[in-house]
Amino acid sequence: MRFLPVLLLAPALTGCVVGTIASTAVDVVTLPVKAASAGVDAVTTSQSEADEKRGRALRREEERRGRALREWQKQCRIATERGDPCPPQPGGN
Repeated sequence: MRFLPVLLLAPALTGCVVGTIASTAVDVVTLPVKAASAGVDAVTTSQSEADEKRGRALRREEERRGRALREWQKQCRIATERGDPCPPQPGGN
């Protein structure tokens, strides 16, 4: 009902204004589709995103193991200086 006056005046308007009105109408119609696809994109994970997440987890684990190894090496060095055997290596290696 709101568009009825606009449609009646459409022949009197220039082509530019009619194009703008048509473009706006298309934007209004396609907005729910765009919003729905954005919602789907937000809740799904692409393969590259999953790979990046796995890579970050692997790097964190590697850093944790590196810290544990450096701490063991320090404890081993201290024990060796005292003449004691090295403590067991973390992770059973």
